[in-house]
Amino acid sequence: MPSLPNSRRKLLSLSALSRAARRARTRGERIVFTNGCFDLLHAGHVTLLERAKRHGDLLVVGLNSDRSVRALKGRGRPLVPQRDRAQLLAALASVDYVVIFDQPTPSRVIMRLLPDVLIKGADWAAGAIVGAEAVRRAGGRVIRLPLVKGRSTSQLIARIRSR
Repeated sequence: MPSLPNSRRKLLSLSALSRAARRARTRGERIVFTNGCFDLLHAGHVTLLERAKRHGDLLVVGLNSDRSVRALKGRGRPLVPQRDRAQLLAALASVDYVVIFDQPTPSRVIMRLLPDVLIKGADWAAGAIVGAEAVRRAGGRVIRLPLVKGRSTSQLIARIRSR
């Protein structure tokens, strides 16, 4: 039987991710977590993920499901279905695992994983980062990374629609 492509092996359920995280921790590895919709993956996303990976050994990306994106962004979104978005993220060298969550926030994933480092873009106010207090209480760090100027999904969609 042929093995799954590397990107497919990176797509995990929450329970499989929990097991992978336990194994990583027994090896002394640091787990980094970030999340987002990643609708229309662009250079700003890739840069953020590469920078996030530098803060630990394993980078886990929580991906909003299609239903979650619709609830957050409205009708017409996402433009790219969750399985495709997950596969694109998993294909990136900086990303070790992708987990899809259906809730409006990744709090359930964060509480189960309790990453060593929680990363969000600097567009998020420190007090608005879901799971930050739980991560800090568990001894982890919360880091806000600068965004790449001029790179955003909303700007990209607006540019496409204007043409």
